[in-house]
Amino acid sequence: MDLGKRTRVLRRLERIGAVGLFLALAYVYGVYRGYVHVNGPAAGRYPVRGIDVSHYQGEIDWGLVAGQGIDFVYVKATEGSSHVDERFAGNMAGAREAGVFAGAYHFFSFDSPGISQAENFLETTGAFEGAMVPAVDVEFYGDKRENPPDAGAVETELRNFLDRVEADRGQRPVIYATREAWELYIRGRFQEYPLWIRDIWREPNLGEDAWEKGERAAGGDGEGNGSGDGPENGNREKGWTFWQYTNRGRLEGFSGVEEFVDLNVFFGTEEQWEKWLAENLAGGRPGDTGEILEMGFAGRTAE
Repeated sequence: MDLGKRTRVLRRLERIGAVGLFLALAYVYGVYRGYVHVNGPAAGRYPVRGIDVSHYQGEIDWGLVAGQGIDFVYVKATEGSSHVDERFAGNMAGAREAGVFAGAYHFFSFDSPGISQAENFLETTGAFEGAMVPAVDVEFYGDKRENPPDAGAVETELRNFLDRVEADRGQRPVIYATREAWELYIRGRFQEYPLWIRDIWREPNLGEDAWEKGERAAGGDGEGNGSGDGPENGNREKGWTFWQYTNRGRLEGFSGVEEFVDLNVFFGTEEQWEKWLAENLAGGRPGDTGEILEMGFAGRTAE
């Protein structure tokens, strides 16, 4: 190859490399800024979409949020044995008025007894018609990732919390967990509870041991029969009811210090979602969705 031709080839390769580097950096920037979601294509298979919010999202225009295809929301109510989210009651009422199904969640503390945490949650949320089943958020905070609490102790206190809430509400709570918290504290210990799993890098496949719980929650019989096989072919490795697939969602209608919002999907079709709602709304479901939305909110804020 003569010198001139070799130079042209090298320049062409340099241009290709520069373009490739630019595209790679643009992709990373898009992911970081919430314009691109790594899990977007996989999550797109699931038609029922939701978010979870707290006071960090500030005042929310629920009509605007609902208009962006949001079907459900989990609203932070409490944390530990004493903290109450200042926007809990307003968010629950606003979501209901906008036609978004809403449920309350509690942020579980590793430093507080499960019973006192349950009492804080129950006192704050009250019992009201039309709410989705309660949820409890289990994840590391502070230095807990570097110094994880003992699994046996966590199991005891978390089960105390769950038993107390279920006894009061007559509903089995949903457990939210990051992948690492699921591995350490939930897997093999709380199989009877619906799972809401966080995985922002890939679609969760949690193994055969998690299937029965997730498949039943999606409307099947736990044996791979009936309507619980998932939106397409189903997957016995899934085992989850809700999936938080990104913590960098971008939606209009939020005014808080946090510019992003968590995005979630339900494991199932729209028909399976309707069935799940019928079986998992407080007080049952006396008719169609519209009737639920006419019911009043009776939650309480902290004094």
